[in-house]
Amino acid sequence: MGKYVIKRILLMFLTLFIIMTMCFILIKLLPLPAIREMGRDVNLILAKREQMGYNKPLLVQYFLFLKNIILYWDWGVGEQMYEALPVWDVLMMKLPYTVIVNLYSILIAIPLGLMFGIYAALRKNRWQDHAVSTLVVVFISVPSYVYALLVQYLFCYKLGWFPLTVESLENAAFFSGRMFRSMMPAIMSLGFGVVAGLTRYTRAELSEVLTSEFMLLARTKGLTKAQAISRHALRNAMVVILPMIIGEFIGILGGSLIIEKIFAIPGVGNLYVGSISVRDYNFFMALTVFYTFIGLASGIVIDISYGFIDPRIRMGAKK
Repeated sequence: MGKYVIKRILLMFLTLFIIMTMCFILIKLLPLPAIREMGRDVNLILAKREQMGYNKPLLVQYFLFLKNIILYWDWGVGEQMYEALPVWDVLMMKLPYTVIVNLYSILIAIPLGLMFGIYAALRKNRWQDHAVSTLVVVFISVPSYVYALLVQYLFCYKLGWFPLTVESLENAAFFSGRMFRSMMPAIMSLGFGVVAGLTRYTRAELSEVLTSEFMLLARTKGLTKAQAISRHALRNAMVVILPMIIGEFIGILGGSLIIEKIFAIPGVGNLYVGSISVRDYNFFMALTVFYTFIGLASGIVIDISYGFIDPRIRMGAKK
């Protein structure tokens, strides 16, 4: 297991380096955006450009870019957004919004997904199973931004239960009821897909386990149906379901680009979309590396979790 983990981590950093290199080269081939007139901040941005070697060959620029990150954790300063402010500081300032919205949606969606999946599996091939399966297909097929627009129209505009956008920290604290209420439309929009995906996996895995021979053996030994399901069926089905749940929790750092834009959530996703729109190279590179790292780390944690959840699984073992 140890060798497998080390190998995966090294491959992760190699993949991250390749993606970062490709993005850096491609974005540097674009024209350099002009600096807007910002008084004394212009001099700071020009000095930062000089430090990062903007007037030097591309490979030299990339070397200086990596050097500043590795030695000083310096990702540059904002040029088109948050002018002259350190990129990493702005990213850390925006991250809590993304984390809290996604954390709320996952904490609500996971119990619902498990409940609907278990219910559909126990009512397999009945009308309840067909109804749940049909809804799952619908919610998986429809993009999240469609839910967001429907939620905004129905719950925010027509019924007036929630505000159209998320409250700012000046008006409400992070964990206040007012902030949670303003986040509910985004939470619902993000949660629909998680509920549907988890319902599908839970239903499929539990249905397969319930037809296994060891379940028949458990019943013949005197266990009731409820005991056999809770002690054996759910436990074996969770081998596949739990890594998916772990991956969802890791993914809360990434957030949703479109949902954050629609509900004006000042999070990482909204920042990423803005950096692409205005061509702020420093923000784009930092956020690209951030999202890539979250995705690669999530894959590794999910793979490793299989070995801890089921001791029979040996990662990287030779036959």
